[in-house]
Amino acid sequence: MSLILFFDEISNKDVRVVGGKNASLGEMYCNLTAQGIRVPFGFATTALAYRTFINETGIKSKIIALLKTLNPEDMDSLSKIALALRTLILNTEFPKPLSQAIINAYHRLCVHYNHESIDVAVRSSATAEDLPNASFAGQQDSFLNIAGDERLLEHVRKCYASLFTDRAISYRHHNGFDHMGVSLCVGVQKMVRSDQACSGIMFTIDPDSGSDSLIIIDSTWGLGENIVGGNINPDEFSVFKPTLNIHQPILKRTLGSKRLQMIYDPNNPIHTLNIETPLSLQHTFSLNDEEIIVLARNAHAIEQHYSALSGHPTPMDIEWAKDALDGQLYIVQARPETVQSLKTKSFSLLSYKFDGEPIKKKLLTGTAVGEKIANGRIRIIHDSSEFHLFQEGEILVTDNTDPDWEPVMKKASALITNRGGRTCHAAIIAREIGVSAIVGTTNATTQLFNGQEVTISCAEGETGHVYEGLIPYHVDTLDLSDCGEPHTHLYLNVGDPQSAFHYAKLPNHGVGLARMEFVINNTIKAHPLALIDMMEGKTPVHADEIELLMRGYKNPKQFFIAKIMEGIGTICAAFYPKPVIVRTSDFKTNEYRHMIGGDTYEENEENPMIGFRGASRYNSQLYRKAFEWECEALKRIRDEMGLTNMQLMLPFVRTPQEGRNAISIMNTQGLIQGINGLKIYAMCEIPSNVILADEFLKIFDGYSIGSNDLTQLTLGVDRDSALVASIFDERNEAVKRMLKMAIDACKKEGKYIGICGQAPSDYPEITQFLVEEGIESISLNPDSIVKTWKLVLELENSQKGS
Repeated sequence: MSLILFFDEISNKDVRVVGGKNASLGEMYCNLTAQGIRVPFGFATTALAYRTFINETGIKSKIIALLKTLNPEDMDSLSKIALALRTLILNTEFPKPLSQAIINAYHRLCVHYNHESIDVAVRSSATAEDLPNASFAGQQDSFLNIAGDERLLEHVRKCYASLFTDRAISYRHHNGFDHMGVSLCVGVQKMVRSDQACSGIMFTIDPDSGSDSLIIIDSTWGLGENIVGGNINPDEFSVFKPTLNIHQPILKRTLGSKRLQMIYDPNNPIHTLNIETPLSLQHTFSLNDEEIIVLARNAHAIEQHYSALSGHPTPMDIEWAKDALDGQLYIVQARPETVQSLKTKSFSLLSYKFDGEPIKKKLLTGTAVGEKIANGRIRIIHDSSEFHLFQEGEILVTDNTDPDWEPVMKKASALITNRGGRTCHAAIIAREIGVSAIVGTTNATTQLFNGQEVTISCAEGETGHVYEGLIPYHVDTLDLSDCGEPHTHLYLNVGDPQSAFHYAKLPNHGVGLARMEFVINNTIKAHPLALIDMMEGKTPVHADEIELLMRGYKNPKQFFIAKIMEGIGTICAAFYPKPVIVRTSDFKTNEYRHMIGGDTYEENEENPMIGFRGASRYNSQLYRKAFEWECEALKRIRDEMGLTNMQLMLPFVRTPQEGRNAISIMNTQGLIQGINGLKIYAMCEIPSNVILADEFLKIFDGYSIGSNDLTQLTLGVDRDSALVASIFDERNEAVKRMLKMAIDACKKEGKYIGICGQAPSDYPEITQFLVEEGIESISLNPDSIVKTWKLVLELENSQKGS
């Protein structure tokens, strides 16, 4: 064995020789550079080098003696012994052959890059590291921007010493690794000058939902240590793997604050420092779309390579950096993901729910980690000197965490931080130990106080909420075993893209109603006509507020289209390749008025429920431009993202001519029935849709019954009026006859017929009626899908029996 091996001499089989990190870098350098994946060249000190160091200097026996006095459960003992071990190593000189071997390798690396003294990253790489069942992420130290022989030797020694940090000792103890059975190797790699560009982390699996069809990319300006350390809230991007090879399926772009930027110290370039990121960069995405796709394809290729090596799917945790000098993107580390990928397939789904709607005051929001609810008393910890104050079961609140915090984190019932994103240390460890966490709240340590009783909810999508008081909640266990396969297709009604991948775990045949208005109201927020005016150089009311919403986007149209593509695209991706029926926007005037700038563009209608909405709005000169933008976004979801499972549905089409006119507008935007499998349905929610079904079905590819509006208009009941609410009932015989007529008409014409209204979710007898009438699909609220699935199976089996 050699004291030194270069990356072109190393493969993934050499973990015991050079450590997990170095073995992975060698594997990628040798096998993936031909695919265009750039890995900076470098070398590794071997396990033999470490053993040579501790054996020939005589410190091995001293290390063993100190470890025998260690009580890893006693934090004071742990800290004292760990410091003694590190001091012993730092004060021990390398044997001459080892130091000379390191210097010679460094000189060879300088020659490789045609430079007298190149900057290198010096990274610890343990032989029990980046294993499929234990990542050891962040347990040992790494150092950046190191140049020169003596500084390199100094920092290799610091890496050796970091094998005995408090956190590393604790991690090995809790994961059953023998301290003396682990050797510390060191990777020395050409530094990527991301201090003047950007860098970050990628996962080839969603670290929260566990979806293996997503690639999550976190990015920030400068060196990437701020992301792992939780010092900043990074930009985050989600990319859809199944259509990535030939399309650009960017499902989400979230602009982070990125308030700090780690750079080389201009007064002392061998050191790094954090500076405040210029506002212009804080308000700009650190990656453009082209770079996002390049990184995602790199990540996908790395995952495929490691999956082939292991013989089973191997999601990866990857670090990347952009070099400001050559503008290229580099992979600087890759390891197997060790949380979601190790979960065994479950035939039950846990769903955390409040007993009622949270009526308590909402104190804070941040990024949710996991999908649980927890409550307890707050304990604010500012630094490690206060660890002894923390009591088992309290909610840990702090600015951010690093690996030294793991012993105290394991005693917490939940975690809240000021800073950090979904891939920061606090988030990674929270998932690993199975506790709820909300990161990036900005001001938790000043807004909360010790002893305060709070409830934290990560069960409401990607945004986590901190509520005042102890709110009762329960956990539903949905049994997904032996669900069977009903003949009637059972779809889901989905509005919130944040919940789409969670809902996709439920038994389903697709989405029968994806609500466009949810995306517009919650992510765009501004009235579409206000954005059009701004695009045309006008200044609408609340223009300043709208400008804040548009940060990171070039202009109002790009913002509007991107947000629809991201929101609707996420729902389509979550259920891909199952069909997702997207209903185009169906706001009423009173709902549009509540949007930012909306009161300028909307009339006060006496009865907006039957007013300026649906196809009438699309066809009017007042709103047509906004509908064209909407259609452009939908076409790009199918064409650019490759999500051809998306089908479309028009709401509230009063007459066949209105339908023709609306479809004509869609055609001008490239949405043409039959092209690439596109179908355009109509909501059957007006009596005229039923009475003139034969005429409507000449225009549309089928119907989806909107039982809410159809009941309202059949019975002449305002469903928003409490005075006549008792009359509103989908089980009324007049409504049931309307349902039967619509089903029969579609079956006669050989067209699709489904239902997406509330009735089947509320009334089993309506579900029975629809199944008996031979409806093709029923779309349900997620909370009723499992019970209705089993009901439909029973009904269909009884029909067969009779």
